[in-house]
Amino acid sequence: LLDLDFSPAQREQMLEIVNGRREQYAAIRAADLDNSVPLALNFNVQPADPVPAAVPRTYAMSAGAPVTRPADLEEAAFLPVTQLAELIRSRQVTSLELTEIYLNRLKRYDPVLQCVAAYTDDLAIEQAKRADDEIARGRYRGPLHGIPWGAKDLLATRGYPTQWGAAPYQGQQLDIDATVVQRLEEAGAVLIAKLTLGALANGDVWYGGTTKNPWDTSEGSSGSSAGSGAAVAAGLVGFAIGTETMGSIVSPSTRCGVSGLRPTYGRVSRYGAMALCWSLDKIGPMCRSVEDCALVFSAIYGPDGRDMTLSPEPFEWNPALDPHSLRIGYVASAFKAADEGVTDAHHRQQGAELQRVNQVNSAAVLDVMRAQGFELIPIELPAADLSGLWIILAAEAAAAFDQITRDGSVDAMKRQDNSAWPNVFRAARLIPAVEYINANRVRTRIMHELARVMSEVDVYISPSYGGNSLGMTNLTGHPAVVVPNGFTDKGSPTSITFVGGLNMEAETLAVAKAYQDATDWHQQQPDLSIE
Repeated sequence: LLDLDFSPAQREQMLEIVNGRREQYAAIRAADLDNSVPLALNFNVQPADPVPAAVPRTYAMSAGAPVTRPADLEEAAFLPVTQLAELIRSRQVTSLELTEIYLNRLKRYDPVLQCVAAYTDDLAIEQAKRADDEIARGRYRGPLHGIPWGAKDLLATRGYPTQWGAAPYQGQQLDIDATVVQRLEEAGAVLIAKLTLGALANGDVWYGGTTKNPWDTSEGSSGSSAGSGAAVAAGLVGFAIGTETMGSIVSPSTRCGVSGLRPTYGRVSRYGAMALCWSLDKIGPMCRSVEDCALVFSAIYGPDGRDMTLSPEPFEWNPALDPHSLRIGYVASAFKAADEGVTDAHHRQQGAELQRVNQVNSAAVLDVMRAQGFELIPIELPAADLSGLWIILAAEAAAAFDQITRDGSVDAMKRQDNSAWPNVFRAARLIPAVEYINANRVRTRIMHELARVMSEVDVYISPSYGGNSLGMTNLTGHPAVVVPNGFTDKGSPTSITFVGGLNMEAETLAVAKAYQDATDWHQQQPDLSIE
C-alpha cells in the first residue's frame, strides 16, 4: 500500500512511535466530535496572485537618548537596531563599516559557535555600498537601511546555497529570493550570512555540527532557529530572521537571551521558505530588543500574492502606545510550575533546580509589571489534551519530505535516533487520514475555547515553558513575544512570554516593551573570550 521498503532495523525503530500513537489516537477520539465540528484547514479557491495590493509600512521609533559613534566601533556590534539606525541615518557610521565589522565578527566566532551555513560577502558589500550611496543622496529608506542581518538558512537566496541544515540538501541552490529576503532588501537591509538551523527545522544539530549557545558553549543554542539566536546574542548581526512551527523562535530566543517575535499565523509570507508543516509554519524576527522586532516585522509582514494564507490586517506600531489601556492577564497556574511544559532535553535534565529558578524569575516579571501600575488579571488556559495533535506536525512534515524518505537520502541525515526526523517520517506513513483530519477538528475546538479566554484579555503573560501555552498557541496561531527575564545559577538566560490576540502584534509588543523598558536583561552580553 505504501510502496515503500523499510529494513528490519528501521521497522524495529518505528515501533516505539507507532505504539505510542495508540494513546494519541485515544486522546483524539475522547474529544467526542459531532458532525458540526469542521477541521482547522480552509480550502482557498483563489489561485496565487502575483500582483497583491501594496502593504502600508510605517517605521515609528522611540525618541531615545542621542547616539554617538563609539570610540571603538566594534562596540556598536551589540547596539539595538534603533541605535544603529540613528548612527547610519546621521551618517556617523557607514553601512559598509558596520557590514565589515559584523562579517569579521562572524568569521572570528563561527569556528566555536558554528552558526553560519554560508557567507554572502559579495552581496553584503554590494548592498552596503548601495545603502551608503542612497543615504548620501538623501534617499533614506527607514531604520533598517544599511543594517546587516542574517537569514535562517531555509530562506531562498538567489545565487547562494539554501541547504535547510540537512545533508540530503547540501549544495542546494534555489533560483529565487524568498519574499522575506526581497522585502528586507527593499527596506535597505544588508544580508551578510545564511545562518544555521537544526536539520529540516528541528533542534540545533545540522550537517556541519551543533550550533552553540554563546552564554555556555558546552551546550547547544537550541533550535531550530539555532544560528539566528546565537548570532544575535553574540553581536554577529544587527538582527536575524527565524521561523517557528512548534517552538523554534521561542526556544533559541530563551536559550540565547534574545528577543523574538512569533507573529500570528498567516502574517508573514512563507514563499521561498522551506515548508515543514503548512498549517503551523510561521516566520518572525529575532533581535536585541522588542522594538527592534517591531521594526523588522513592519518590513516583512503582509500579503505578497504567493502565500495565500496571509491576512491583509495592517500592523501599526506606535512605540508611544500606553499599554495600561490594555487588559493584561497572566496564566496563574503556570507560574506555580514554570517549566511543566518543557520538551527540551537539556532543560528537562536540569530538573527541580531549573524549575525553582524559572519560578523565581517568572514571578519577578509580575512584580515588575505591577510596580509599573499594571492590573494583572488571573486567567487559565483551556484544559485541553494536546497529546493527539502532534500527529498534525508528524503527518505534514512526512509529506513535505516524502521524496527523501522514498529515495533513501534521509539516511544521510546526521541524527538517526528514535525521535529524529528519519524515524518520524517513516512512522508517519502509518497515520490514518481519518485521525489526521479529526486531530484538526480537535484543533478547531481548542481554537474556539482559547478565543473565549482571549475575549477577556488583550495580552497574557506566561512562563515560556509553563503549562501548555507554547503548544496551544502554536496550534491556534496566536502571536507571542519572548524576552529574557534573568539567568540560571549557571549563567544561562531564562525568558518570559507575552501572548496576544490574533493579529495583535502591536499590542503584544507594547506590553513586552513596557517590561523590557523597566529591566536590563536584554542589554546583557555573553563573555566571548572563546576564540
